Amino acid sequence: MRTRTASFLVLGFAGAGLAASVYLTIAHYTSPRLLACGSSGLVNCERVTTSQQSTVLGIPVALLGCVFFATMLAISIPSLWGRPRFRWIRLLAASVGMAFVLWLVYAEIVVIGAICLWCTFVHVCTFGIFVVVLFEASRPPQR
Repeated sequence: MRTRTASFLVLGFAGAGLAASVYLTIAHYTSPRLLACGSSGLVNCERVTTSQQSTVLGIPVALLGCVFFATMLAISIPSLWGRPRFRWIRLLAASVGMAFVLWLVYAEIVVIGAICLWCTFVHVCTFGIFVVVLFEASRPPQR
């Protein structure tokens, strides 16, 4: 994968993830009923977004997602992609994001017993970022 392509892939995943996180944050602070998602059975966005696991130390998980994706956008612009320091910062950020997503998926399935489709979209965006960043970090730096 060429560096430029990797940069644009991460920018795309981060932009899409940021948009969904903003939507989830707005719903958190206004009304979870705003979410265009199922509200009964296994797919139940309202149940997930109002659960105890939807905040960490009083901060909405959706807002943390906004911070994560905005950070990934900032450190993944093409002019920074080739710099070694940002290569490791991106890898660290993507790894922390992926670890958090794994915990959130566990919380949805095991603890809450419901899945939010918007959250799943955010998780897929995070996974996409992680895969691209990990792949690029495993390649020798370009000179």
